[in-house]
Amino acid sequence: MIRKTLVVCALASSVVRAQGIRPLPLVVDPRAPVAARRLSPHTVFDSSYKKPRRLWVYTPADYDAKAAPYPLIVAFDGAEYRDTMPLPWILDTLRAAKKAPAFVAVLVDNFEGPERIADLGNAQRMSRFVSSQLIPWVRRQWHVTTDPHRTIVTGSSAGGLGSAFVALEHPEIFGNVLSQSGAFWRGAEASNDAPYEWLTTRVKERPRSDVTFFVDVGELEDHATLGGSGPNFRDANRRFVAALRAKGFAVAYTEVPGGMHGEPYWMQRLPVGIVSLTSGWK
Repeated sequence: MIRKTLVVCALASSVVRAQGIRPLPLVVDPRAPVAARRLSPHTVFDSSYKKPRRLWVYTPADYDAKAAPYPLIVAFDGAEYRDTMPLPWILDTLRAAKKAPAFVAVLVDNFEGPERIADLGNAQRMSRFVSSQLIPWVRRQWHVTTDPHRTIVTGSSAGGLGSAFVALEHPEIFGNVLSQSGAFWRGAEASNDAPYEWLTTRVKERPRSDVTFFVDVGELEDHATLGGSGPNFRDANRRFVAALRAKGFAVAYTEVPGGMHGEPYWMQRLPVGIVSLTSGWK
C-alpha cells in the first residue's frame, strides 16, 4: 500500500496541457487513511453480443443509498482496472486525500484478442450494450447520478478508443472521457483496413456535443501501426485531439514524457485524469 501511495505522490510534478480544463497538481499524503472499498463481481447476459459478460462494481466503504446520487465511472478492460491498474484503490486514495469525490465504478470485462477489439474498436454493438443495458442495470441497483457531467468513461489502448466512441455516441450518458493511449488509428467496427482514423472523421462530420476529454498518449508511441502499414499511433492521437478542438470540445491533452504503451505509464496518469476531470465539480 505504501509503495502505491508513493507512486501517486510522485505525480505532484505532472503538468497537463489543457484547453478548457484547469490542470491540477496531484498530492496524496501517504499517511492519509484509506477506507476499505467494496468490490462485487457480477455477470450479466449481454443481449447485444449474445453472451455472458463479467462486471465488477466498486462502491465506497460508506456507500449510502439515501445520500446524494454518486458520480459514476465506467472502465473498459475491467480485470485490468481491477488488478494491474487498481482503479478501486485509486478512487479510495483520491477521496481520502480530498482530491476527488466518492464514486461508484463499474469495471466491464472485454475479453481478449479479437473479441476485445470487436467490443472496443468503434463498435455499435458495444454502444448499444452500454446505453440500453449496462447503464439502466447500474441505475436500478445503485444510487448513481443520471447527470452526464458527473459521469466518466475510461479505458486504455483499444479501451481509450472505445471510451471516446461510446461517449460521442451517447453524450446524454457520458459527459467525460479519460482516454489513455487510445487506438484512434482504427477504422469502423474493429476494422484493420482503410479508411483509418474513422472516429476522427466522425468528429469532423458531426455537431459538437457536451463532452469533456482528458487524452494521454506516450511520447515514445511514435510508431506506425499494423507492422508499418498503418497510421502512426501517436500522430493519430494528435489528429483526433485537433479534430475535437476544432469543433470546440474541452480537451486536456498530454504526450507523456518518456511514456510508452503499457500499464506502468497508464497507472501513473489515471489519477491525474480523474482529478482533472472532476476539478470543477461541487
